[in-house]
Amino acid sequence: MSFLNELKKQKERLKGTETIVTRADGVKFVENSGMLVESGLPGFVIDTKPDDVPVLIVDFLYIGSQDCAARSVLEKYNIKNVLSVGVDVNISFIDHKFVPVLDLPESDIKPPLMECLPYLRNCIENKENVLIHCNAGVSRTSMVAIAYLMQYEMLDFENAYNLVKEKRPAIQPIAGFKKQLLLLKPGNILN
Repeated sequence: MSFLNELKKQKERLKGTETIVTRADGVKFVENSGMLVESGLPGFVIDTKPDDVPVLIVDFLYIGSQDCAARSVLEKYNIKNVLSVGVDVNISFIDHKFVPVLDLPESDIKPPLMECLPYLRNCIENKENVLIHCNAGVSRTSMVAIAYLMQYEMLDFENAYNLVKEKRPAIQPIAGFKKQLLLLKPGNILN
C-alpha cells in the first residue's frame, strides 16, 4: 500500500469537527461551510460595570473608557477637552475631537496620531485637562497616550508603555499597534 493511500485511510478514521470562527464584527460562522451561526451572543464580552474613573497619566492628561465621557465625570475631574478615539460620544458642552480608528491589528496608526497628538499638546500647553478615551480605554486609548509620551516626553516605547500600564493596569494596545509604536522614535512621531 502506498503512503498516500495509507494517509487517506487514516483520514477516514478521523472524527469530524466543526470550528466556529468569530469575525472582528462579532459575526460567527462555521469554518469551511461558511454557514452563519445563530446565537444571541455578540462574539465579545459585554462589560456591564461602569468604568467611569479617569486616570491621570501626566499633568493634564487623563485616560479612560467611554464611561468617563459623562458630564458628571468630566465636571468632577475638571476635564475641559475630550479626545474620542474610534468611538464618538455625544458631547456638546466642552471641546471635543473625534478621530476614527479601528481596533484592528492592520490599522495604520500614523494618520490618527497626526490628528491626536497636536490636539493633546495644545490642551496640555494651555493647562487644560484632557481625556483620551475609546470604548473600553484599553487599546486605542493606550496607543495614543503612549505615542504622546514618546513624542513630547521623549520616552521610548517601553518606558512610555510601563508608565501608562502602571497608572491604568487594564491597558493593552493590540499587537499591531504595539508593533508600529516600537518602530517609532521618541520625538519623531509627527515627522
